[in-house]
Amino acid sequence: MDDAGPLFSDQKAPGALRTIGEVAKSLGIRQHVLRYWEEQFPMLKPLKRSGGRRYYRSEDVALVETIDRLVHKEGYTLKGAKGVLQGKGDSAPVAVMSTFATQPAAPADQALTAGLAAIRMRLAAALDV
Repeated sequence: MDDAGPLFSDQKAPGALRTIGEVAKSLGIRQHVLRYWEEQFPMLKPLKRSGGRRYYRSEDVALVETIDRLVHKEGYTLKGAKGVLQGKGDSAPVAVMSTFATQPAAPADQALTAGLAAIRMRLAAALDV
């Protein structure tokens, strides 16, 4: 996505540089997460001006969106997402997860699953109060 226009409600041109705060607010990602992703994904390199102030180009914003989708919607780990972006990764984490789901659970796993389900129900009930 080269055009950063639809994401932002400001009056800047679609290709304008964006601060880390603008990107974080627009995408719903905390600033410290964006800074951490810069360390983890070598291809994410926003411009840095004096004082270390970050400016994201439209291609940086598109990359952040892709990382967010891979990690938060498709279930990749950061290492897996980095592999996908570098062309080395497995493109089907859901298939791997479904393999585990089809294997019969051991009795200990069933007990753990039942315990976690009970905790989830208690938490849900507490939130409904």
